[in-house]
Amino acid sequence: MGISFREETCNLGEMRAVRVGVYAAAMVFGLAIPAMLSAQSSSTPIQLPASGRGLQPGSVGTTQSTVNAGGQNSVNLIDSSVSIQGSYLGSVPTGTATDAVVSLSLTEALRRGLDYNLGAVSVTEGVRQARAQRLAFLSQLLPEINGNLQETVEQTNLTALGLKPSLFPKGISIPAVVGPYNYFDFRATLTQTVADFTRLHNLHAATENARAAQFAVQDTRDLIVLAVTGSYLQINAAASRVRAAEAAVRTSEATFQQASDQLRNGLNARIDVTRSQVQLQTDQQRLRALRADFDKQKLTLARIIGLPSGQAFALADDFTFSPLSDLTEADALARAKAGRADIKSAQAALHAGDEALKAARSEYMPSVSVEADYGVIGTNPAQSHGTFGVTGSVNFPIWQRPRIKADIEQAQSVVAQRTAEYADLQGRVDYEVRQEFIDLAAAADQVGLAEKNVGLARDTLTQSQDRFKAGVADTVEVVQAQQTVEQADNDLISATYEHNLAKAALARALGQAEKTIPQYLKGK
Repeated sequence: MGISFREETCNLGEMRAVRVGVYAAAMVFGLAIPAMLSAQSSSTPIQLPASGRGLQPGSVGTTQSTVNAGGQNSVNLIDSSVSIQGSYLGSVPTGTATDAVVSLSLTEALRRGLDYNLGAVSVTEGVRQARAQRLAFLSQLLPEINGNLQETVEQTNLTALGLKPSLFPKGISIPAVVGPYNYFDFRATLTQTVADFTRLHNLHAATENARAAQFAVQDTRDLIVLAVTGSYLQINAAASRVRAAEAAVRTSEATFQQASDQLRNGLNARIDVTRSQVQLQTDQQRLRALRADFDKQKLTLARIIGLPSGQAFALADDFTFSPLSDLTEADALARAKAGRADIKSAQAALHAGDEALKAARSEYMPSVSVEADYGVIGTNPAQSHGTFGVTGSVNFPIWQRPRIKADIEQAQSVVAQRTAEYADLQGRVDYEVRQEFIDLAAAADQVGLAEKNVGLARDTLTQSQDRFKAGVADTVEVVQAQQTVEQADNDLISATYEHNLAKAALARALGQAEKTIPQYLKGK
């Protein structure tokens, strides 16, 4: 229900006397009543999705499992990998591919990822949409001013309108048709919301939504940094495995050649040649598979950072093992809870839900608005006069309880869902920090074990080759020693990769990946 109060002035001096009654009625019924009907209708509360986690266009994380690389001499490792899903796997390819091989440092890869990764593009556009929504709700509380220019030419059938001669006193006659006549109206109108708590809380909710989207951008940048760094480290590890496999092939070739020479000299059996040849071909197959994996890892990184299609590149940085010190688990937990952008985003999303609930409850409250107009009206600009009108409206619900109750219950559901998500996220951050410290410590210990194992395996291989050359051992011992060296090399490569990836994941868990990952990989 609405109540309106209006004050206005109108110019009737330009109209003929015979039209005064008609035009006066037209002014009353044509201006006053529409002004009342245009009184501001009740506002509706903002509608929010139940979950506040819809701001991210995908996910990036690390997964861990304990595996044995193979063989009784292999170290049990924490097998970690980077899981990249959704828009974070895409990018906007930028630049022109050249024939030259580009040297790609981690710093340059991170820069390109932050600029061209599709996840960053998607979330940035989400911020624009959230800001646009806030601006739309703000505009409902700001004055609206419009201008209008009209030129009207009319001819009116009074009889058709019910103005018959019998309705007027004797001696007063009116024509059946009036006109044609004309007039112009040049007018400015103002509409202003004076008090509307639903719209006010809608604005607050939209403001919190915009804050949540902005924090989501910061969180997205951390995820992109983790995705790029993880992919870069995977290529490093793949390149190390290729080099180790190439060394294994060279060793197998030497063993095969030595066995063939001894067979020709009658110093060993053909089975030794066959066994060494099988080992050589096995190592060659493994090398081919590792090179294919290396090339595919490079394609993945190129897609993530938006390199031009077909652009060849080589990694400029090779990160070895470097222990991370001067960071305790307690300090890390405190920094994560204070600095994680996704926690801040979830908190802002929860505040948006609270404001949406207040907006729904405010539907029971009355709203006040003002409408005003001022302009000139007359038969022409030279014969015109200023007129104005002011309308104050109070709108309040009489019986809308079912609809308002439904809005309130929906808003309460949103708040409950987002409260649970916020609590869950705090627990997940705590879990991620503790998990990365466990992985970091385990990987550091495994690097030490793997380094010792590599030395022992190489010494064993040297002794086996010497024994075979001296004729006191066959190729079984040499092949087994070769396999042990390959396993030890792979264990060391994997452990080093796990340790570096754990440092990158810890930087992400702290919410400072963009700033700290390059430092952590250098052991600072």
